[in-house]
Amino acid sequence: MGDLEIRAAVPEDIPAIVGMLADDPLGAQRESPDDLAPYRTALERLDADPNQRLVVAVRDGRVVGTLQLTIVPGLSRRGATRSIIEGVRVHADERGSGLGTRFIEWAIEESRREKCQLVQLTSDNTRTDAHRFYERLGFVASHVGFKLAL
Repeated sequence: MGDLEIRAAVPEDIPAIVGMLADDPLGAQRESPDDLAPYRTALERLDADPNQRLVVAVRDGRVVGTLQLTIVPGLSRRGATRSIIEGVRVHADERGSGLGTRFIEWAIEESRREKCQLVQLTSDNTRTDAHRFYERLGFVASHVGFKLAL
């Protein structure tokens, strides 16, 4: 699979990240690769929060994946800390290469390092291939998620 580096995202990665976020039917409706200013602001906010990790996977100097890992301390589950995996994207020409598995395994290990007792994620109802992928990695579709647009 070649050398792969997983590292913190930097401002220069934003065009590649947004390109991956927009490269599917759902993302094409909600992302705006022509205006990167809001993404730059968001990265600054993420960088300032010690519980956020926006990371990229880089192969041969090229960003080929991204995900956000959020560490959430809480009171429920006897004061458990959990992590949330969000915004997982793998570049189209890397899909099926094992990169997604390696990326999620990285997030799980990072969660263990942070002493999380639970890793959770959501996936749009229409992403049935992603659901099978997460289930193969041991995730269980145990809850129903709700959103309210503001």
